[in-house]
Amino acid sequence: MLHLLCARDPLPTFIAFNKHQELGLQKRGCCLVLGYMAKDKFRRMNEGQVYSFSQQPQDQAVVSGQPATLLCAIPEYDGFVLWIKDGLALGVGRDLSSYPQYLVVGNHLSGEHHLKILRAELQDDAVYECQAIQAAIRSRPARLTVLVPPDDPVILGGPVISLRAGDPLNLTCHADNAKPAASIIWLRKGEVINGATYSKTLLRDGKRESIISTLFISPGDVENGQRIVCRATNKAIPGGKETSVTIDIQHAPLVNLSVEPQPVLEDNVVTFFCSAKANPAVTQYRWAKRGQIIKEASGEVYRTTVDYTYFSEPVSCEVTNALGSTNISRTVDVYFGPRMISEPQSLLVDLGSDAVFSCAWTGNPSLTIVWMKRGSGVVLSNKKTLTLKTVRQEDAGKYVCRAVVPRVGAGEREVTLTVNGPPIISSTQTQHALHGEKGQIKCFIRSTPPPDRIAWSWKENVLESGTSGRYTVETVSTEEGVISTLTISNIVRADFQTIYNCTAWNSFGSDTEIIRLKEQGSEMKSGAGLEAESVPMAVIIGVAVGAGVAFLVLMATIVAFCCARSQRSTGGRPGISGRGTEKKARLRLPRRANLKGVVSAKNDIRVEIVHKDPASAREAEEHPSIKQLMTASWEVDGLS
Repeated sequence: MLHLLCARDPLPTFIAFNKHQELGLQKRGCCLVLGYMAKDKFRRMNEGQVYSFSQQPQDQAVVSGQPATLLCAIPEYDGFVLWIKDGLALGVGRDLSSYPQYLVVGNHLSGEHHLKILRAELQDDAVYECQAIQAAIRSRPARLTVLVPPDDPVILGGPVISLRAGDPLNLTCHADNAKPAASIIWLRKGEVINGATYSKTLLRDGKRESIISTLFISPGDVENGQRIVCRATNKAIPGGKETSVTIDIQHAPLVNLSVEPQPVLEDNVVTFFCSAKANPAVTQYRWAKRGQIIKEASGEVYRTTVDYTYFSEPVSCEVTNALGSTNISRTVDVYFGPRMISEPQSLLVDLGSDAVFSCAWTGNPSLTIVWMKRGSGVVLSNKKTLTLKTVRQEDAGKYVCRAVVPRVGAGEREVTLTVNGPPIISSTQTQHALHGEKGQIKCFIRSTPPPDRIAWSWKENVLESGTSGRYTVETVSTEEGVISTLTISNIVRADFQTIYNCTAWNSFGSDTEIIRLKEQGSEMKSGAGLEAESVPMAVIIGVAVGAGVAFLVLMATIVAFCCARSQRSTGGRPGISGRGTEKKARLRLPRRANLKGVVSAKNDIRVEIVHKDPASAREAEEHPSIKQLMTASWEVDGLS
């Protein structure tokens, strides 16, 4: 019987022939003729006998040039054994004559068929498998890894590398033809230097690699005569291979700059000392401040009078030799008073808004910042920023940002806060004039924005500007505000008994002031004069009182009705506004009212009863007859 082996199959296929019949033939390519075997022996090996491996090849690694053995043992098996390398048969049985570096060793009778590689080379790096042909079994595949040490590492530019001081050092070391790729480390004085970069290249054989490592060393880490080592290692040579270079530094000047004395007050003298070590010798010293050359300075020493700029603008010393220049600079710890960095800006804000001021100072030593309102000793803030929340009109004014450097000096800046709000009238409520002469009543109005309208009203008259009969209104703007003047020509007695109303409006609201005109020097008149004036006054008071008594019930009803209507009409709007200690109760006249003393067409003129502070109250008490007249006049007009 003839036995064939198709070695390209994953598991060998055995084919048996006799004269009459083909047994199990499969068309799988060329087959290797193993030899003839008696039919009875072939049947005995394949009937009832089960074989197994007692030893199988294992994964292993071997250094190139060293021997290696792959184990294969099948007890009681005396048939053919085939070694497969990367899917190709090396030979049948112990005949590996085609591969002289391979031997099959071990006791054949004991079933030992070990594969020995005499001197492992890179081409032996493969997957191996032991197959028992007649038993139709095969071992586990085993990977043989051949390790190749790298070539001796090389540092480019070695063994001595010249370097100029101040320049960085770049070193490149490569280790080639290793499997696996080598690892490179850099050493200095036995310590590893970190920060190197690496790149690997796979060679054409697909197994070996070369590696390149680059090391950057900053100028401050380089010393003359220093020895730096490049060591390459891999699994084939754990101890590694190494090479080294020596650094030779030819340096530009090494410079140190000092200043004395420090600290120092502004406008005092200091001395700069510039010391240098250089090889070769120093050829030049050059001094500069803020990049500008100091022409009068030369040599190692520079003396000067310092001001505040030396605190932030350094002085530099540049030293030069044949190899280059070194520049070093220093500032001076100068004590100086406050200097403004950022000017504060005046603000214009609406009533109820926030106002934020900011000012920035510099000074040495550290300064203190204080915000105050001009004329007040109250500190509002100790920071660069002053924030006034929900400003009121009385917050308007001048504010001061003051900076103090202890024991050195102080400085300040002033800003103005202007508050947009309703006008504020601050005129004298009693003003004087001479009988028979021209008289003036002045109304002073502070208003931001400026008033849109100013009106005077008295009796049936309303006048905003120009002339009407004996009355003229003139308005003048000043830095402090607006002055509206009501001029009355040829003053008569009735003018001293009239109530004058000055009202101003702007987009934020309005304010009203009631002013009385008093005869100048009237308190020095004789008793006869007083009696002459008392007659008409008594008549007026009598009429008013009589009218009040006659219509008392009706008046009470009207007053109650007006009060209730006023409360409903004002709604959420305040009916009383405060300014200082003054309180005003304002009454807005209806459009078609025909009240005595006010022109009916001017529906937005306000008549006010003013309650002043105690001093003003005392002033009002001097004229009880006028107050009674005003009360009576309103009552009569309300009934008419």
